[in-house]
Amino acid sequence: MRSVQELCVKLGMQSIPIATACTIYHKFFCEINLDAYDPYLVAMSSLYLAGKVEEQHLRTRDIINVSNRCLHPGSEPLELDSHFWALRDSIVQCELLVLRVLRFQVSFQHPHKYLLHYLISLKNWLNRYSWQRTPVSVTAWALLRDSYHGGLCLRFRAQHIAVAVLHLALQAYGVEVPAEAEAEKPWWQVFSDDLTKPIIDNIVSDLIQIYTMDTEIP
Repeated sequence: MRSVQELCVKLGMQSIPIATACTIYHKFFCEINLDAYDPYLVAMSSLYLAGKVEEQHLRTRDIINVSNRCLHPGSEPLELDSHFWALRDSIVQCELLVLRVLRFQVSFQHPHKYLLHYLISLKNWLNRYSWQRTPVSVTAWALLRDSYHGGLCLRFRAQHIAVAVLHLALQAYGVEVPAEAEAEKPWWQVFSDDLTKPIIDNIVSDLIQIYTMDTEIP
């Protein structure tokens, strides 16, 4: 899964298209055995499809060359030979396969807009010094980006993921929300009525597991 995000960054994709590409990739392999198809081919097709869905169109040639450099660092761009055109055709055919497997449901609700709204609210709640001295916002965005290394986007609601990464960022820097003890309900339930502490704990646990898995990859 690291491969998809690496390709996205090198292709200059924006955060929403990246999230869509990762979600397409994860959802496809939830339906299909991981050994049935080449993950890199599916990753390239997911990028190509996500670019269309989110209107950040990518050229197949750029996807192929960036993917080739990731797989073979230091290599030259591929020649426009039979191998290149065969790979391009494979990406297009795989895109059609992905669409059929996902039943053409490739438009998703991502946590990004919720996290932006929650961060603005939280900034207004905290005093200026607490907000400026800790990179809560930067950390929350980084946690959200990294959550797409795993399948959190398929298992939890977008609003819940947004709250959970914000909760973890606050915990990481020991920042407390003012008047939390006196409030009728926790700050995170103000953002999402149906959210519970066990759900937050499950998301945070899954996210930490992603980091654990990444450190174990040689």
